Amino acid sequence: MTNSSSISRTSEMTKIALLVAMNCVSAYIIIPLPFSMSPISLQTLIINLVGFLTTPKQAFLTMLVYILIGLAGISVFTGGTSGPGKLFGPTGGYFFGFLISVTLIAFLKGENYNFRHFAMLGICVGIPIIYLAGVIQLKLVTGMAWTAAVMTGAVPFIPLDIVKCLAAAFLAGPICRIFGK
Repeated sequence: MTNSSSISRTSEMTKIALLVAMNCVSAYIIIPLPFSMSPISLQTLIINLVGFLTTPKQAFLTMLVYILIGLAGISVFTGGTSGPGKLFGPTGGYFFGFLISVTLIAFLKGENYNFRHFAMLGICVGIPIIYLAGVIQLKLVTGMAWTAAVMTGAVPFIPLDIVKCLAAAFLAGPICRIFGK
């Protein structure tokens, strides 16, 4: 006889593992920009999905596991990079922004799927938190002016990140229905 709490725990761990794996894969799909230290990647889409599909605790654990895997030297960060140099280098602030934004999105999303609400959370909460953390670390590590940090670390990514937030909100609908939410 199987204990329902062990099934629930196994289901939770499986969901976290799959979302970590999706984030790792999304970090490899990049478009380098010649004027920025950060490339365009699919991570914004996956970061939003993590927030939309998990509880705040699960979201935090998903991103923490991802960060720790990369910190340990496994090539899971953007473009197949890893290690403390990447995490604490010019573009490492985005990873800390991921951790904060997924947790906050998961906390604010509510109990039921709502495309408009999810899209607004991604666009108005997730993106600004990721950019804020990324731009602050970019400025502090490189010493560049605030304007330059914002212009290279945030502005070029806004249009496509909005599209990725909308795509994540759309994809969350059928996935939530599968999970009965």
